[in-house]
Formats: sequence, structure tokens, C-alpha cells
Amino acid sequence: MIRIPCPNCGPRNSNEFRYSGEPRKRPVGDDVTPAEFRAYLYEHTNALGWVKENWYHSAGCRRFFQIERHTLSNDCRPVGSAPQESAS
Repeated sequence: MIRIPCPNCGPRNSNEFRYSGEPRKRPVGDDVTPAEFRAYLYEHTNALGWVKENWYHSAGCRRFFQIERHTLSNDCRPVGSAPQESAS
């Protein structure tokens, strides 16, 4: 289970949310080619480590927000928080 830290409602189970993708700038203008727009829609970084993501709390406050999620462990934290020290 992934626990998403909603900034308005607190930590909740991920089934209350909808993933809205990575924050990226949408290509606009008359000079955007179909290939550029297709890349915007379907090509993602898929990086290993902490990645910023947009989420929508559909079963709670109904607001969009960003979190950072570690793609290997699925640990989540609010955007801008420092990494936690591990106790040894």
C-alpha cells in the first residue's frame, strides 16, 4: 500500500487519489509538430529515485497537489522536504 501525504487531509491510502502525471510544460503554439505533442503525451522520464508527481485527491479534498515519490520503494514525501536520516 502506498500512503500519499495530502497537504490538506494528511496521509491517506493511494486508492483515494488519481495520478495526474509528471509536472511538465505543455507544448503550445501553431508550430508544435504532431511528434512533439505525442512525445509530451507518452514519453516519460521513468527515472530511478525521487520524482515529482501530480496527484488529485478524488475521495477527499478534491484538490491537485505535488509530491515526491521514490520510484523503487514507493516512499512519498511532500515536495521540498529533506530526505530523512535512516537510523542505524
